Amino acid sequence: MDGSVRTASDDGLQSYNRGNESSLVSALKTLLFFTIMMVTLPIGLYFATKAYLFEGSMKMSSSDSYFYAAIVAVLAVHVVLALFVYVAWNEGTTPKGKGKHD
Repeated sequence: MDGSVRTASDDGLQSYNRGNESSLVSALKTLLFFTIMMVTLPIGLYFATKAYLFEGSMKMSSSDSYFYAAIVAVLAVHVVLALFVYVAWNEGTTPKGKGKHD
C-alpha cells in the first residue's frame, strides 16, 4: 500500500478531465479540418474554374476569367466559414432522443 486514499470524487474528477481532453482534441481536429479547407478549397476552385470552366468551356477572355474565378473563390470562402460556424455552434450538443435519460 502506498498510503493514498482514492475517493469517488477523485474518480469523477479524472473522468471529467478525460472528457475535457477528448472535447479539446475534437475541437482541434475540427479547427484543423476547416483551416485546411479554408486554404485549399478557394485556391483550388479559383484555378480550376479559371482554366477549365471559364477559359476552357465558356471560352472567356483571360481578364474575364480572372474576375469570375475570383468570385467563385470568394463564395467558397463564405461557404467554408458558414459551415465552420454551423459545426462549432452544434459541437457538443446531442440531437433530441440521442442523449442519456436519467
